[in-house]
Amino acid sequence: MSSAISIGQATILGIVEGITEFLPVSSTGHLKITEGLMGIPVDDTSVVGFTAVIQVGAIAAVLMYFFKDIVRIVSAWGRGLAHREQRHHHDYTFAWWVICATIPIVIVGLAAKPFIEGPLASLWVVAGSLLVGSGVMWVADQMGRHKRGEDDTGFKDAMLVGCSQILALLFPGFSRSGATMSTALILDLDRVAATRLSFFLGIPALTGAGLYELKDAVGAGVGAAPLVVGTAVSFVVAYASIAWLLKFVAKHSFNAFVIYRIAIGLLLFGLLGTGVLTA
Repeated sequence: MSSAISIGQATILGIVEGITEFLPVSSTGHLKITEGLMGIPVDDTSVVGFTAVIQVGAIAAVLMYFFKDIVRIVSAWGRGLAHREQRHHHDYTFAWWVICATIPIVIVGLAAKPFIEGPLASLWVVAGSLLVGSGVMWVADQMGRHKRGEDDTGFKDAMLVGCSQILALLFPGFSRSGATMSTALILDLDRVAATRLSFFLGIPALTGAGLYELKDAVGAGVGAAPLVVGTAVSFVVAYASIAWLLKFVAKHSFNAFVIYRIAIGLLLFGLLGTGVLTA
């Protein structure tokens, strides 16, 4: 049986995933648009699994880019578990916050899986979510006072930002990064702190999704070679994307992303309305 996705298509999808996974423009939305333009059925089980698996490449890029931070946080967590006197350390509590903030999206992801992979996978949903998410992001960037840094985050911040990932899970096109960054901005975190928090909260959620979907991706018709190629490409491209994004948000607002999302959303509505793409 031939693979549902060719190596060439996997390369293109890996590039799209790597560029868009951590930018607040919706990687899922861009992947679905790209799949539609290439004639790949966006709601096919193996395709949904493939897109989840190649996210692991992007997550690997985050792990490498923030390796020192992750080692510091995990080490503090381990020391805190072993020694009560170490539990006052911010890194120890931050590790628990990430764990707790991941639980809601896991519960919703498992409970709503049939809808996520079915009717909610429609490109009409993606187009609408791109536009609605743009409005949310613009409002958040305007109303946020950008006065709190990463060391000022607390349990409430982590839980609210973590729960906001559910919006992107249910409405592909809303953007996980966009939802988490917008929520962090509303909570008055500065743009760099909001972006870094989005990265850290995305690690367990996206890694878990990729591993969970692996059996569906391989078993339903996607060959090992396209999976390896797509994941490797997404890793390389995502690493460069992360470095660029952190430099960008240090000096710029999110307005460029808002304008881009609106343009893509309107374009997608046009392609669907004219029949160039099917939902």
